[in-house]
Amino acid sequence: MRYALIAVGIVVVLTVRVVRFRRRRQRHATPPEHGDSSMAAAAAAADPIPTPRAVWMGPFNSDIALVALREVRERFRGRIFRIGTVVILLVVCAAIIIPTLIHSTPSPTVVGVDGQSTAAVRADIRSATASTGDTVSFISESSTAAVHRDLKSGRIDLAILDNKTIEVDQAITATDSSDTAQLAQALAQNIGITQAFNNAGLTARQASDLQQAKPVPILSLHAAKGASASKGNSIEAISVIGLILTFVMLTQYNTWILIGVMEEKSSRVVEVLLAAVRPVRLLAGKVLGIGLVAFTQAMLIVGVALIVAEASGSGILHGAGITVIGSALVWLVLGYAFYCWVYAAGGSMAERQDQVQSLAFPLSLPVIAGYIVSLITLETGHASLFLKVLAYLPPTAPFAMPALVGLHAVSWWQFAASAILSLVGTYLVAQLAARIYRRAILRTGRKVRIRDVVGG
Repeated sequence: MRYALIAVGIVVVLTVRVVRFRRRRQRHATPPEHGDSSMAAAAAAADPIPTPRAVWMGPFNSDIALVALREVRERFRGRIFRIGTVVILLVVCAAIIIPTLIHSTPSPTVVGVDGQSTAAVRADIRSATASTGDTVSFISESSTAAVHRDLKSGRIDLAILDNKTIEVDQAITATDSSDTAQLAQALAQNIGITQAFNNAGLTARQASDLQQAKPVPILSLHAAKGASASKGNSIEAISVIGLILTFVMLTQYNTWILIGVMEEKSSRVVEVLLAAVRPVRLLAGKVLGIGLVAFTQAMLIVGVALIVAEASGSGILHGAGITVIGSALVWLVLGYAFYCWVYAAGGSMAERQDQVQSLAFPLSLPVIAGYIVSLITLETGHASLFLKVLAYLPPTAPFAMPALVGLHAVSWWQFAASAILSLVGTYLVAQLAARIYRRAILRTGRKVRIRDVVGG
């Protein structure tokens, strides 16, 4: 439930950011004067359907580099980008520091004891707290009424009366995992064992020997596959944070591409650009530039997280945590590589804000589906067959595969196989997107239909 609330909050914040971004672009958009666009149209018509080599070798051409640098400068100068980066960094730092502060200063359990409590009972209490990893402090109580008063006020957590009775304020249920419940249960068992020794007529030495008995060792043929509960919880928290950041960043940068392409088309700026740059190279430069901004922001977040974790003494990024973070970073890049072409092609088919909104929702459905299913899976802690299938589909793999890594439910070759499938899917989508972009970017004045730009 808590992850669902986090997801809703992220979607609301993201929606506000997108609206602000659109208003800012509309406010600063200045359509240039344009005349006859026959030169641009001729250049576009002369451009053959791009081959795989034209798409993937594009970044090494100077015109693509110029377009990419233009996008990088525009994004870095944007106030939304700077403010958004600061907000993300603050959230990540808080997610690392706050758990460290909470676990580094545990409050002791306060136990009320009456005048009849013996040293043996106090030793049992200390033994019970040692078994639960807690600390204890004692308060002497003058009467049973004082015990009840302190329990109701919260001054003490539990009380020992007559060396044989344990009292708490609220009843302890079978599912209660609080420190007080664990201490009361362990203490009840220890005191019960002590009373059994006394009833059996054992000497103090015999009772001490029995209490100090050590469990026999447990040998295993193989090392444990799972982590401890606390470590598992920290890995789960890292996976959730990585999943949320991946969703926010993919949605943000893909929206930039969608709106940027639409505004260039509607303002006719693209006609000026296409007079000097071939369509496929213009498209490649745009997605490459925004991709560099996304990767830079992601690396900045990871770097700051590592520094804060080291400075605060947090172990959240050690061991398996590094693997989870690395997996999220890899799939952020692969996810952007897949979706950037899809959103660019969608932007080339629109020239008004209402058309962008009608396109954005269907394009974002796989992103939302993969994000929600992965988030629910991390909350339940069990990898379903449905999630494992989504981990091999390029549209949902950027969310499903990091979730499987966080749950230790995937091997290295399965991770590699999913990455290869994602790259193949990206290759095919890039070819189709380049064809759609080339044929749709100069079509204005009427709605562009899919069959008009895909067929032929």
